[in-house]
Amino acid sequence: MRIGFGLDIHRFDVGDHLMLGGVRVPAPFGVKAHSDGDVILHALCDALLGAAGLGDIGEHFPDTEPKWKGAASTQLLEHVLSLLRERGYHIVNIDVTVVLEVPKVTPYKAAIRHYVAELCSITDDAVSVKATTSEMCGFIGRREGIAAYCVCLIQEQG
Repeated sequence: MRIGFGLDIHRFDVGDHLMLGGVRVPAPFGVKAHSDGDVILHALCDALLGAAGLGDIGEHFPDTEPKWKGAASTQLLEHVLSLLRERGYHIVNIDVTVVLEVPKVTPYKAAIRHYVAELCSITDDAVSVKATTSEMCGFIGRREGIAAYCVCLIQEQG
């Protein structure tokens, strides 16, 4: 068994929604990012890559690479999952926490959990999605950005 940890942060920008775990969440802003800026899926990709000893998301999807410009983060995750399968790993569980002041994530948590589980070919109960604020502290508290933390456990098949 191997444990991985991921963190992703994005600054808010002009827009009308956030992508969180592949789910479109209405918001009074978007994020500044090379891809769609889905902090949950980016943190998950980093956690999975780290657990498998495969580097980080920036190595696999550099922001200097035009083919990833505006890409759906689900595409990034699909690539990471294919790397895990090639090496004989499967996901045991995923635990993610998103940190932001607004919008409230609670109404979307079940959908995010289900979609992440579906993308990863695991059951919903193997995915935990939590949300918190920063209690008005720092850049998140000033509503300048968003962060997500992810821990995952992977295991060799067989």
